[in-house]
Amino acid sequence: MEKQHVFDQIPDYLDGNLSKSEASVFEKHVENCADCQKELEEMQAFLNVMDKEVHTPSDKLKANFEAALEQEKQHQRKVVQLKSKSSSNWTGNVLKIAASIALLVASFQMGSLFQQRKVDASIAQLQDETNQMKQTAMLSLMENQSASKRIQGVNYIEEFERPDEAIIQALANRLLYDENDNVRMTAFEALAKFTSSETVKNTLIEALENEKNPSIQVAVIQALVQIQEKKAAEPMKKLLDKEDTQPFIKDQIKAVLPSLT
Repeated sequence: MEKQHVFDQIPDYLDGNLSKSEASVFEKHVENCADCQKELEEMQAFLNVMDKEVHTPSDKLKANFEAALEQEKQHQRKVVQLKSKSSSNWTGNVLKIAASIALLVASFQMGSLFQQRKVDASIAQLQDETNQMKQTAMLSLMENQSASKRIQGVNYIEEFERPDEAIIQALANRLLYDENDNVRMTAFEALAKFTSSETVKNTLIEALENEKNPSIQVAVIQALVQIQEKKAAEPMKKLLDKEDTQPFIKDQIKAVLPSLT
């Protein structure tokens, strides 16, 4: 054996398939053969890497291993056929190890995914509850007897990136029916940020027909012209015909009306 390499026995040795006497002879040969010792160390290193690192097993793993081993044999200018049974057994064990590790990692990742979804759901629920509390506080303040509290409630709109229909309608009611000019102006300023809403557009048109405060009238006219709301033309014409409409309001309407007709 000392004159012949034992490459083909390495997989069986690593798998513990050699008898005690065969293992003893193998070990003595390796101690005196640098080539076989090198081959044994490389295979042991490969197995150690598989124990520490996770790779998803593929159909190419066995082919890559045998190709690398064949290249090493050619380098040594020795043609040594691996025993198909031993090689298959050893590499099969490697594949099993890699598959087991991959399964563990997949299980861990799946568990992490489910946990993250649970956390996300909890956060979403908390945010929803917080928004509900803010909305309740806002609507309550807008019904307060104090004008300053109603203004505070209207300004709560800053807490909502996308207010729902209930909030929009509450703001519309402040603009259309609140007895305080400052509250109505504040409500208009809040609604003007959401002019893409049909409810807001209709509210502004209704406010244009009924509003008596000239400052709010001008602000509403400018907002409707800015969004080019064609339905605002008729209410503007009616304002032109009213005797109590302020002259500067009529001038404003005459300047912008052509752009809506």
